[in-house]
Amino acid sequence: MEHTANPAPDPDLVAPRDQLAYYDRQTLTLPHPMTPLQVWQAMMARPLPLIGLAFRIRDAIASRFGVKRIAGFSGAPVTEVAPGDHLDFFLVERSTPTALTLTERDRHLDVMIAVTVDGCDLAITASVITHNTFGRAYMLPVAPAHKLIVWAMMRRLKRDLQAA
Repeated sequence: MEHTANPAPDPDLVAPRDQLAYYDRQTLTLPHPMTPLQVWQAMMARPLPLIGLAFRIRDAIASRFGVKRIAGFSGAPVTEVAPGDHLDFFLVERSTPTALTLTERDRHLDVMIAVTVDGCDLAITASVITHNTFGRAYMLPVAPAHKLIVWAMMRRLKRDLQAA
């Protein structure tokens, strides 16, 4: 993704940066201002090809190790959220006009996704801490896949918004 001159505000992280097992921040300049929830909705409205299959494979393997099934993203429209609500399998930790922070925590790892905006500057930041061997093994394939998926979703978002 492109790097913006004035990156979006500092995101929430699941732990201090030096304690993270995974960190990825991708930025994009939007063609017009949007709220973080509008960005999330636009990105989830049209899932990437094969993302459903990827979630089914993830659920089939991870559930054997006591990880709950997450089934992927529904794409269901949401106009507002508050802390304590859920967006699919994510718990909403924070929802403001400039930040949407989502988490999923279990005994293997804690994941935090922060969508932050400042005018037209968007950043999506993922941070993860692992708690055990399974969490570390899980992140081996997930880390590069997550980076690629977010990149592709942001690229598609930019194309969709420019075409609108």
